[in-house]
Amino acid sequence: MAVVRTRKIIDDAGADAVIAAAERFAIDKGYRVVLAVVDPNGELIQMRRTPNAQIASSRVALDKARTAAIFVRPSREMEEQVTNGRLGALALRGASCLTGGIPLKVGDEVVGAIGTSGETPDEDESVSVAAAAADFSTREVPALTREGAKLAADAVGAEAARRGVAPVVSAVDAGGALIHLHRPDTAQVASVEVTTDKARTAAIYRRPSKDFEDQASGGRPSALHLARAVPLQGGMPITYDGEVIGAVGVSGASSADEDQELAVIGVEAAEAAARGAANGRSANGAAFFPADAVDNRFREGGLLLDEHGYKIDAGRRTAPGEVEYHEHSVDVMRVVEGTATVVTGGQMVDAQEVSPGELRAPKVEGGEQHRLTEGDVLAIPNGVPHQFVEVSDPFLYFVVKVDA
Repeated sequence: MAVVRTRKIIDDAGADAVIAAAERFAIDKGYRVVLAVVDPNGELIQMRRTPNAQIASSRVALDKARTAAIFVRPSREMEEQVTNGRLGALALRGASCLTGGIPLKVGDEVVGAIGTSGETPDEDESVSVAAAAADFSTREVPALTREGAKLAADAVGAEAARRGVAPVVSAVDAGGALIHLHRPDTAQVASVEVTTDKARTAAIYRRPSKDFEDQASGGRPSALHLARAVPLQGGMPITYDGEVIGAVGVSGASSADEDQELAVIGVEAAEAAARGAANGRSANGAAFFPADAVDNRFREGGLLLDEHGYKIDAGRRTAPGEVEYHEHSVDVMRVVEGTATVVTGGQMVDAQEVSPGELRAPKVEGGEQHRLTEGDVLAIPNGVPHQFVEVSDPFLYFVVKVDA
């Protein structure tokens, strides 16, 4: 299963080249036009006016370019549909049925688009066609796949079902467009739109949607006016290799806070799977982690793999920890380096629930001590308290967490 794919998009230098070619062609013909170059999501990269171009053409050129990008075809095709009697095409969301928008392609892949406005439809289109024929540069970026979007949404759905809640979950691409929707039979209808709004906000603003809710409720109500944003927590961006590749939105759990918690779970599942793929996951789901990748993970500690039903953690400890209790998972530990003393069983003192089925406490009374050294294995069933009471610095160990 491929969680991330690679796609090409026009870069700033490429947009410069396309605009320059369009401008040269327009000036040579004596056209007074506005030129707009957009990315594959229809978002503006660059705009330019030739001398004496009409002001209104700025918005029209952008609309034409966006149409060509998001519908993956010349905007002339949309105008011809309307002219030939298909008036319903005027209702297509995001479409401007006006000739002059041309997709920018590398092979069969649309990497952006250019729109021209200011002269006759044919003249506008001729400028865009000339620009699209120019040599332009692109860059490769990671993108969330349909399988990756479904994985993230399914991870939320599984955890929500375990908690007894039924939210709607959306997974969108980096431009905020919906890829996958998870809607339980008992979910509230209103959440279908809300969850997608949250995910879109997280994707296009490259941050949790909670940031805007905090702003709005914290004294900046003007945050409500941000374009295409909703100030509601529950939207989280998915990142890979330092780039936002999509986002998860959750709506309809027991509270706004739980929406946020579940969104984080979906993001963590997608990002962990993407990291696994980067470390050699095969098409049949098997995951290989070379020694240097394992060593790098042990330097700070953290998950190597996060799958439905189990996780592999490269654990690193430098000091004793609190008592842990997992109602729904079994821990199987194998010591890689160092020594530690672990207490299992006993009675937790002043236990606190940190999430459903997860308890923590400062200490435990009674129990059985286990002295661990390199190569030892310790399996702790679900429902058994355990605490590291002594550890070397560092203490490295693998933990396989299996759902019970």
